[in-house]
Amino acid sequence: MGSSTPQAPAKYAPPATQAPGNGPYSPVLEVTPGKIVVISGQAAVGPDGRTIGSDIRTQARVTIENCAAQLRNAGCSLADVFKVNVYMTDLNDWPAFNEVYAEMMPQPLPVRTAVETKLLRDFVVEIELWAVKP
Repeated sequence: MGSSTPQAPAKYAPPATQAPGNGPYSPVLEVTPGKIVVISGQAAVGPDGRTIGSDIRTQARVTIENCAAQLRNAGCSLADVFKVNVYMTDLNDWPAFNEVYAEMMPQPLPVRTAVETKLLRDFVVEIELWAVKP
């Protein structure tokens, strides 16, 4: 029987040389070589195809839950995410989005970009994730 060696984390947040950021994210991450998993833009869509919620907090929570489900299908979790792209219809909702995001995303927080744009249907947020398979 062989002994099992603990596996190093798939991502590490080295020290950053910049002013503190405005929100829950890491300025830089080092990703261990492995298989990259990319989740296409997810939104607050239920199993029946209908939008769940109309406010940013509800849609953010459901969207992140949908992202987590896609990651599980690929053998990953939110802890393996190293890059997040957030698309919102109104960046004035940023503080409320960040409350939900900070509650749901594990440390070290992924690097992140946010853009204000029009979205399909009645979505107020869409999220794309990049993860490294452990």
